Parts: sequence; C-alpha cells; structure tokens
Amino acid sequence: MNKGTHFSGQPMYGQLINLLNKEEILKFSREHNGERYVKRFDAYQHMAIMLYAVIRKFDTLREITDSMFPEARKLAHLGIRTMPRRSTLSDANARRPEAVFEATYRSLYARYKDELSSDIRKRRMPAWFNRLQIIDSTTISLFSNLIFKGVGRHPKTGKKKGSIKVHTNIHANEFVPSDIKFTSAATNGSFMLKPANYNDGDIIAMDRAYIDYARFEELTNRGVTYVTKIKKNLVYDTLSDTMYMLPCGLMECRVQVVEFRKHIKGGENIKHKARIVTYVDPAKKKAKVISLLTNDMTMEVEDIIDIYRQRWEIELLLKQLKQKFPLKYFYGESANAIKIQIWVTLIANLLLMVIKKRIKPSWSFSENHAHVLCELLYFP
Repeated sequence: MNKGTHFSGQPMYGQLINLLNKEEILKFSREHNGERYVKRFDAYQHMAIMLYAVIRKFDTLREITDSMFPEARKLAHLGIRTMPRRSTLSDANARRPEAVFEATYRSLYARYKDELSSDIRKRRMPAWFNRLQIIDSTTISLFSNLIFKGVGRHPKTGKKKGSIKVHTNIHANEFVPSDIKFTSAATNGSFMLKPANYNDGDIIAMDRAYIDYARFEELTNRGVTYVTKIKKNLVYDTLSDTMYMLPCGLMECRVQVVEFRKHIKGGENIKHKARIVTYVDPAKKKAKVISLLTNDMTMEVEDIIDIYRQRWEIELLLKQLKQKFPLKYFYGESANAIKIQIWVTLIANLLLMVIKKRIKPSWSFSENHAHVLCELLYFP
C-alpha cells in the first residue's frame, strides 16, 4: 500500500478543472455571444482544452490535437464530450470573444482572492504589507506588427516586430494579478495609475515609468501612498535637505522634501509636494545609490525602502508566467486568439496558486506545475 501523503485522493488536474464553474463559463459566453452558431464545441470545452494546452506548454494547435485525440474517449469526466479538430479549435480562438475568458478570470479571482491572501502574522510581515499594491507591465512579442504595434526596430532588418503589453496590478499578499489590461507595446502604462481605483490607506509601489505629477497629486488627496524610483531629469524645488551619517562617516541616507510644478495647457498649474529618499543599496555587488520618490512624509525611511523592494514580487510573477507557460508561440494570428491564450495562462496560474495554498505540507509553484504536467503526460 502506498503510504505517501502527497499523491492521495483526486488527481491534481481533476482538482484544477473542478475549480472552474461550468455553468458560469457558459453564462459568460452567452452574454458575449460566444455560443452563437456553436453546435458542440462550447466555451467550457474550449477552456478545458486550452488549459490542458498551456499547462503542457504546447506550441501549436497540431500538438494539442495530436496529443488529445488518442485519449478522446476518456475525456468525458472533464466535460469534453467532443474532441475538436485543429480547424475547429483555430476557429474558436478566432471567433469566441476573449471577453469570455476575461470574465472567467475576474470571477475566479473574486472567488478565491481571500484564499490566496497570505497571513502577515505567519510571514512576519509589517502592518502595511496587506495594504500594498504593485503595478508593472511586461511585453510579449513574436507576431505581426499589424496586430499590435511594437516598439524599436530589429538591428539588422530595421523592421518592427509586433508586441502586446500586459499591464498588471497585484496585491502584495496574493501573488496573482488583481487587474489586467492589454495594449500594444507602444502604449505607455501610466493609464493604469487611476486614483479612482484606490482607496484611502492604500500603498502603491511602481517603477519610474508611471511618474505623473497630476495623478500623484490626486492620489495624495485621496489618502493613497505611492513609492517609486525617481527619474534623473526631474525638476523640483528643494524645501528641506537632511543627511544621515553612519558612525564611520559614510552616508546612511538622505531625505529631501521637494515640490514639483507642472503647467497644464488651458488649466491650472499643478504643485505636488513629495519626499525623496536616497540610500546605498547593500544588496548590490557594487555600491549603488538609489533615490525613491514618495508622498508619505512620516513613514520611517526603512519602511519606504522595504515597500519599494516588495515591487520585485510582480517581477517574479511575470517571470513565472513566461517560464512556466507557452508565451513564445501563439495558437492563432489574430488579436483575439493571442488574448485568449494569455487569459488562459493567467487562469492556469491562478488555479495552480489555489491548489498550492490547499496542499499540506505546502509545495512550491514549480512542484505543483510539475506534478500536474506529469499527470498530463500520461493523460488521463
């Protein structure tokens, strides 16, 4: 008898599929006209097959169908009544609105976000950690510039390659995106920094690409704290400047209170008061001076620095998505097919994170992914 505790009960891929709500997916599809003219291959079957594909890291539609056809009669327990041909799956990716998959992701996030939230007492995190949100984006390329406008040019051919930019917002204690937007790579991501999306007491960490004085002033008026890395070319008036020294005579940190001014055409001049915290990063092999910008005037310097360091949580998430799922090649050449594949990747990531939270003792994300993949290699 197998006395192991990790592999008992229902297979993990079955647990993954059971986290989905079939009726809800079909409801979203009907609301977005995704079931129009559909005879057999409905949105739920579409979702189940796409999840199978992204977890197996298939690069083409032919790989998907060739892998699943030999086991077609054994897929009924997953709700897949009919195994679609390659052309059927291609048409579904082109025609079924990506809004169906977006609605599914947002519903799953709303359902499981409390389960995904970590307990700051167990992780020994500071009180501000649960209030911290992080904004960033990642660029995915490999398709025609006619679909999504790219940036830059190939150094040899001089041609642009199409790219889609995935803008993400995460709560630091959840490690899954709470909000996602897709644009072409040429679009600046500052539109994600909407003051109306945040509440009094929230903290936002971001990189310097999101610096916008007008929005920073709105955030301040709403009671929202931001922390970002400062740009080198910013112009400001210094109101106060304090240097803190170590006993050895080296700088520990420098704190400046500054005021930014910006004139808006046809509007009033904007004045924004902020604090610049400059310190030497000890994590770097070579001493590197880093300057952070924040609208918080009272928080300890160590907390400001720690908040910005937490921004790397989103970098780890984006790296995880690119390494564990197939985002190098796409199952269709249309914008709709590309977005569907990214939404399904996000859904797979969320479901695997839920399973990771439920497993005792806890596994890493890679171990969860590897175990599901192992099951699918001999699927079902």
